[in-house]
Amino acid sequence: MKNAIKKIKKSLLLVTMMLTVIIGNASEISSFKIEGDLKGTALTIDNVKEGDLLSIKNYKGIIIYKELIQSSGTYNKGFDLTELPNGNYFFEIDKDLEIKTIPFVVENNQVTFNKDKEAVIFKPYLREKGNLVYMTKLALDLEPLKIRIYENHNNSYHLIYSEKIEGIQIIEKVYKLKKGNFKIVINSNNKEYTKFINH
Repeated sequence: MKNAIKKIKKSLLLVTMMLTVIIGNASEISSFKIEGDLKGTALTIDNVKEGDLLSIKNYKGIIIYKELIQSSGTYNKGFDLTELPNGNYFFEIDKDLEIKTIPFVVENNQVTFNKDKEAVIFKPYLREKGNLVYMTKLALDLEPLKIRIYENHNNSYHLIYSEKIEGIQIIEKVYKLKKGNFKIVINSNNKEYTKFINH
């Protein structure tokens, strides 16, 4: 019974930590505003930070345009998307804790945005405390996550742990690492995230 109570307390603590991270970074969440006519498209993004990455990609994920945001606040820019070849594209804003996309179609020099297919992907969040690494990830669509931990031996990384997590909306894990150099690779939402840890 005591073990069950301890597990419940730990679970509540981890859920509280995850919610604190999400709520504490609520200003991270961007809103897109698109205005267009036959001459061009005006893109406005609220709550950007210096260092965020804006891209235009085609349906294969090939980058057509990218720009590193230079100042925090509201981003405004005009784009002439009518010159793109017919096809499916999307704007992507890559921030600290999220990636937001807004798709559009170019057909015969006309641009159509599909607001219903806008998507937000929450990135995994890693935090170190002593020899512990805390990993949290919000998976609203229950998307699977694969985590691999590599340890550096003689300037070569060797896999020491691998795990696949599926069907969980709030993923929370704690990993205990000994002294050394490590690389953590997380795959989720067809994206890869890498973090190096030295302690």
